[in-house]
Amino acid sequence: MLPLLTMVSRLGFLFRFAFRLAFRLAFRFVFLVCAASAVACAAAQPFGVDLNGQPIDRLAPPGVRAVVLFFTASDCPVSNRYIPEIERLDREFSSDRVRFLWVYPNPEDTADVVRRHDRQFDIHPDDVLDIEQRLTAMAHATITPEVAVFVPAGAALREVYRGRIDNRYLALGQERPAATNHDLEDALRAILAGHPVSAPQGPPIGCSIVPRNDP
Repeated sequence: MLPLLTMVSRLGFLFRFAFRLAFRLAFRFVFLVCAASAVACAAAQPFGVDLNGQPIDRLAPPGVRAVVLFFTASDCPVSNRYIPEIERLDREFSSDRVRFLWVYPNPEDTADVVRRHDRQFDIHPDDVLDIEQRLTAMAHATITPEVAVFVPAGAALREVYRGRIDNRYLALGQERPAATNHDLEDALRAILAGHPVSAPQGPPIGCSIVPRNDP
C-alpha cells in the first residue's frame, strides 16, 4: 500500500511540475511575441474609435493586402494640402484591396471637429480618432502628414513603410510646384508586385503631433 501511495505522490508532484513549466513557457512565448510585434498585442484593445464613438478593432479585414495610415490634423495646412493626393491614391489602389485610414492623433480633433473638416473639404474618408494614440505609437509617427503602411502577416500586421508621402515639401513654407519622388505610391506598387519596399528618400515635413496628456 505504501509504495502505491508513494507512486501517486510522485505522479502528483510531476504533474504539478509539468503544469508550472508549461505555464512559464507559454508566458514567455506570449512575451516574446508581444516584443516582436506590438501590432499583434495591440489588437486585444481597440486601435481607436470612429466618429460615432464605435471602437476600431480591426485595421485589415479579410482580403485586404495593405493598410495605409494617413496621420493628419484638421488645423495643419500641410496635411490639408495633401488631401487631393491621398484621395487620388485611395481611388487608384482601392481595387487592389489597399485600405486607407485617416488617423487623427491630436486631442483637439474631436468627432465634431473632424466632421466639420470633412464637410469643409467635401471628403468622406474612413476616419479614426486615435484617442489613446495607440496607432501613433504603433507606427512611431511624429508628424502630420505622415503615412505608415502595414501588410497582413498571419494574425498580425507588419509595418513595411513609414514616412513622407512625396517630396513636394522641402521645408515648412517651401515647396516644389509638383512632387518628383512619389514615395508612398512607389511603396504601394512594390508591395502589390511583391518587391522590397524602399525607405523614403527624405523626412516628412509638417506639423508635430500633439502628445496626449495623461492625468
